[in-house]
Amino acid sequence: MGLETSDDAGVYQLDDSTALVQTVDFFTPIVDDPFTFGQIAVVNALSDVYAMGGTPLTALNLVAFPIKTLPSSILKEILLGGLSKMGEAGVALVGGHTVEDPEIKYGLAVTGVIHPDKILTNAKAKKGDRLVLTKPLGTGIIATALKAGMASEEAVRRIEESMVALNRKASELMRAFGAHACTDITGFGFIGHAAEMVLASGVGMVIQSKEIPIFSEAMEYAKRGLVPGGAHSNRQFFSCRVQVRPEVSPFLIDLLYDPQTSGGLLISLPPDDAHELVRALNQEGGIHSSVVGEVVEEPRGKIEIL
Repeated sequence: MGLETSDDAGVYQLDDSTALVQTVDFFTPIVDDPFTFGQIAVVNALSDVYAMGGTPLTALNLVAFPIKTLPSSILKEILLGGLSKMGEAGVALVGGHTVEDPEIKYGLAVTGVIHPDKILTNAKAKKGDRLVLTKPLGTGIIATALKAGMASEEAVRRIEESMVALNRKASELMRAFGAHACTDITGFGFIGHAAEMVLASGVGMVIQSKEIPIFSEAMEYAKRGLVPGGAHSNRQFFSCRVQVRPEVSPFLIDLLYDPQTSGGLLISLPPDDAHELVRALNQEGGIHSSVVGEVVEEPRGKIEIL
C-alpha cells in the first residue's frame, strides 16, 4: 500500500505472515508545556499505525530546535514527554535526527507490523456500515483560542487529556469487532478524512451531526470566530463533496472542518458490531465514542450532513 488511496500509513509485505507499517509525522507545539507537547506529538505519530490495524514497534525521533536561543532543558522535556508515551505503547526508540531551526518541531518516524490479511485501510467501507468516532472534535479551535489567550484552563486541560490518549485500545477493539475500514482524524479534519474514505471506498456517507462528540468550549470559541486557518483551507478543498442540511449549525460545520491534532479513529463496521464497539470503548473509561453516521451506496464520493 502506497499513495493510491491517501491512507494513513504505507504497508510493505515481507512474507506471507508479516508486513511493515510505516509512517512519519511531526509538527510545531500546540500547547505551552514542553513535556505535554512531546507526549502529543508521539501519540499523534503512532495513531497512523493504529488506524491501519497495526502494532507499532520502533520509532526514530525527528527534532528541530533553536538551541542557541532556547535552553536545552526545554528540548529535554519534549523528548522525555515523547519517551513516556513510547514506553506506554511498548515502542522502542532506536535513534533519530536533530537539526537546528528557529522554530521547534518534534515527531516520529514509526515502523510497525501487521499480518497482510488483516490490514485495515480507508478503502473498504461497505454500504450499510455504521461509522464510529472515538474522540471529540475541536482541538484545533481550542488551540487557536489558547494562542489568542482566550482559552479557559479547563478547555485546555480537556483537549490535552484527549490528545495524549493513545488510540491503541480503540485499534485493538475495532479489530476484534470486525471493522471494515478505518482512518484517523487529524489535519484534514473530520470531513477531509471522511471524504478520503468515501472516495477510496466508492461509497457515500450520511452523518448525524447531533451525534458528533465535540468539546463544548470549541463551539463557544467558534462562535467568537476563533477558527484556525487550516479549517478554512479544509472547507475550501473538501466542501465540493459535502451537502449540509439548512438546520445544521454553521458553527458545528466549523468543527467538522477543524484540523485535529492526535484525534480519534473513524471506523466503519456492521451496525450491530458498531454499537457493541461503542459500548466496549465507553466501558474502557476515557474513550468517548459515538455512532455518528452510516455508509450509503449513493451518491458516491459525497457526504451528507443531517
